[in-house]
Amino acid sequence: MARFDFQNTETAAMMGGENRAEIFCDMGLMYATGRGCDVDVVQAHKWLNIAAIKGCERAAELRADLAATMTKTDLAMALRAAREWMTVH
Repeated sequence: MARFDFQNTETAAMMGGENRAEIFCDMGLMYATGRGCDVDVVQAHKWLNIAAIKGCERAAELRADLAATMTKTDLAMALRAAREWMTVH
């Protein structure tokens, strides 16, 4: 089984291409499930939110499911992180 390489995936996503939203969705799933990293719901929501903004319907559904389990503080942190990332990139 291939190991999910976060750094290469983030770099590929930032460079563009057809599958950017899907890559962001995969990054969200990576953090949500702890695949190759610690589970981090804030980062998971951040990447799912970015994927949804970029047009991934699946990410929007997953983001909504995840948001329902998060504290208001964590949700606010995730939204701020996504907004900051979108501003820079």
